[in-house]
Amino acid sequence: MAKSLTPLGDRVVVKPLTREEVTKSGIVLPDTAQEKPQEGEVLAVGPGRVLDTGQRIPMELKQGDRVVYARYAGTEFKLEDDEMLILSERDILAVLAN
Repeated sequence: MAKSLTPLGDRVVVKPLTREEVTKSGIVLPDTAQEKPQEGEVLAVGPGRVLDTGQRIPMELKQGDRVVYARYAGTEFKLEDDEMLILSERDILAVLAN
C-alpha cells in the first residue's frame, strides 16, 4: 500500500481474504454464487474510542491481526486496485490465532 491510511476513532482498515473459487469437489463457483468473505487482515488501526469523560479507550487489535467480522458490516472502498473495508472495532467478532 503506497499511501498512508489512518482510520479515526475505534475504526480499523481490513483487507478481506479471498475465498476459494472452486469447491472441495471441484465445482467452479461464479462470482454471483460466492459468499461475502468474513475473514481479513488488519492493515491499520485507529487510536481508539474517546469516552464522554475525555478518556481514550485503547484498541484491542493491532496491525497484522487476522480477524473474523460480521458479514455485512463496514464500508467497502478501493485503494489503488485493492479492495478494503473500514470497520468499527465492535464489528470485529474474533481474532484468529496464527
